[in-house]
Amino acid sequence: MEKKSDFITYLEALKDERGKLAALRRGLGMPPGTCAAMYPVVAVRLPRNCSSFEEQRHYLIAALFGSHPLSQEQGNMGDHMRRASGEKITTAVERRFTRLLGLHWEDLANELRQTVSFLRSKGTPVNWHQLFFDLRYWGHEDRFVQRKWANAFWGYLPDQNESGKE
Repeated sequence: MEKKSDFITYLEALKDERGKLAALRRGLGMPPGTCAAMYPVVAVRLPRNCSSFEEQRHYLIAALFGSHPLSQEQGNMGDHMRRASGEKITTAVERRFTRLLGLHWEDLANELRQTVSFLRSKGTPVNWHQLFFDLRYWGHEDRFVQRKWANAFWGYLPDQNESGKE
């Protein structure tokens, strides 16, 4: 993970401010940056002269955070989905995660909202700093973010029948 994001640190400091979290949640289901209720909370922390993409990324993360402000400092979305799945990854969770990995930036907000909602329902915290970083590179031609998430989600797990033999 790259260094911690000042924006995420700012959001984490809001975790007990119910009114501001409610304003952030109002952005769920709307295109990032179009919910006026979010402006007073997010606009004050946008970098000067940021691109449209960067502005959307800030608003998307803020809305998601507002819905699930439980943070942790390790892992990525693949790790989180794996942990929330429990002992056995269900077909439904695997299908949801695979769909998420295949999305383009323009289609990502709704699926991420559902994913964060799933994590919230399982009490699984999110590494918001890592997610903020990962979304910056979501459209990279190498798809390194998607591969890291996939490796974390489907990484090697010993078969329960194995007895420590290699």
